[in-house]
Amino acid sequence: MSYLTTPTSFITVDGTKIAYRELSPGASRLPLVMLVHLAANLDNWDPRLVDQLANDRHLILLDLPGVGASSGTVPPTLEEAGEQAARIVRGLGHDRVDLLGLSMGGMIAQEVVRHDPELVERLILVGTGPRAGLGIDKVTPTTFRHMFRAALKRKDPKRYIFYTRDAHGEAVANEVLGRLGSRTAQYADKAVTVPSFLRQLRAIKRWGASPADDLSHITMPTLIVNGDTDDMVPTPNSYDMHERIADSRLVIYPHAGHGSLFQHAEEFAAEVNGFLADTAANS
Repeated sequence: MSYLTTPTSFITVDGTKIAYRELSPGASRLPLVMLVHLAANLDNWDPRLVDQLANDRHLILLDLPGVGASSGTVPPTLEEAGEQAARIVRGLGHDRVDLLGLSMGGMIAQEVVRHDPELVERLILVGTGPRAGLGIDKVTPTTFRHMFRAALKRKDPKRYIFYTRDAHGEAVANEVLGRLGSRTAQYADKAVTVPSFLRQLRAIKRWGASPADDLSHITMPTLIVNGDTDDMVPTPNSYDMHERIADSRLVIYPHAGHGSLFQHAEEFAAEVNGFLADTAANS
């Protein structure tokens, strides 16, 4: 089944209805849980990437509370979002998972590990940074700057948020956005509301202005991925996390920005599968 036609399922956790999509149950020993970026719902995962991962992995993709078709409210802090995510995963019946977080989702993933370290066997952090990392407290003005430019150009804001500003970035953005736009209404998630988006921005700003984190709580095998020109969560954060997290693996894609995993969907899927296979063999 393609991700474009994967139905949305629901579970109630702590009185909140949670939307999620599940692909390839039983394809791997552990499910790979995926947490999405700022202002995004389940539809913002590139279907080509998801389909590539689902060839080898049991996938669970979540709308956290207050996002998409999930009920509830976006919490005021990413620490609380991490606690919510951990309870949702356990509510789905899993006491051990691999966890992938993109951008804000990567920040939340770090808080999942802090809150419930026994839940996560292996961690994948993409286009993200540590608490109080470089530029994280500036995500709000950076986001609005890209949104303003996109409005002037009559383009999707993801064109400028995720991809480089040159002709290559334009071509890649058109390709990926075309794939995202191919989902039919029958299989579509609900849009993220403006109040939820603003609450997410405030939570990121608060997290970025909090005391710095040495990441000593992350002790599981960790893969860190970014593009070499990410200006949403600046690329130096990825090098910083690599230095702080013992025995982590770092992949930096050339000529790529915040959306490096979508720009290099096949390579990224192979990297993830290789990392998970290698670390399973060594665990």
